[in-house]
Amino acid sequence: MYVVVDHRETVTTGYAAGFAREGYAAVGLADGEFREWLSGASDQDINAVQGFIIGDVDHRQGYPDIIRHHSRAPIIALSEERSLEQTLELFTAGIDDVVRKPVHVREIVARSDAVWRRSNAVEKPATSGRLQVFFNGRDPEIDGEPLQLPRRERHILEYLVKNNTRRVTKSQLFNAIYGVFNENLDDTVIEGHMSKLRKKLRLQLGHDVIDAKRFIGYRFVG
Repeated sequence: MYVVVDHRETVTTGYAAGFAREGYAAVGLADGEFREWLSGASDQDINAVQGFIIGDVDHRQGYPDIIRHHSRAPIIALSEERSLEQTLELFTAGIDDVVRKPVHVREIVARSDAVWRRSNAVEKPATSGRLQVFFNGRDPEIDGEPLQLPRRERHILEYLVKNNTRRVTKSQLFNAIYGVFNENLDDTVIEGHMSKLRKKLRLQLGHDVIDAKRFIGYRFVG
C-alpha cells in the first residue's frame, strides 16, 4: 500500500486512482488526517505501507522524522517546480527521493523499490535458484522464461520476497495488496490468490518456495 499526502484532495484522489489502475493499493490523506492515522495505526497497518508519497504540505521537511518513528518505508517527495535549493533541503531532511511532477505512478513505484533495495542491500533482480523476481512491473522468470502472473499474484510474490526475513500474516498481505482502508473485501481473498500462486510456482519448480503455516502466515523460503 502507498500513502499519498497532500492538502489538495484532487491530488490525493488522483494519485490514489492512478495507483489503483496499476493494481496497487493506495490511500490519499490530508496533513492532519495523515498525522492522526500514523500516530494511531497498528504495527500491522504500518508494516503494510510500501511507500510514503509527500506532496504539497506545510513543514514537509519535518515529515521524515515523523515517519521514521513508525516506519522504514521509502519516502518520496513530489516537486512542483525545478529547484535545486528545495531538492537539497528535502534530501538533507531525510527524504529518500524527490520526483518532479507530472510523474506516472509506475515511476514512483520503481523509485520506491529502488530505495528499498538500496537500504536492504538487495540486488536487482532478486534471485533464488531458478527463480528471478523483478520489482519493475515485469513478471518473474524461471530458468530465464517469464512466468505470467496476474498483477495481484505478482505483487504478493514481490512482497514476500522483500520480506523474506520474516513471516507475513494473511492480514498483512491483504493490507499491502488491497490497502488498510478497503472495507469491500475480506482478507480471505488472499487465500485464493496464494493458492493459485503457490500451485503455479510448484508446478514449474517442483517444490514450494512459499512456506504456509495456518494461523501464522507465509514466508518466502526460495
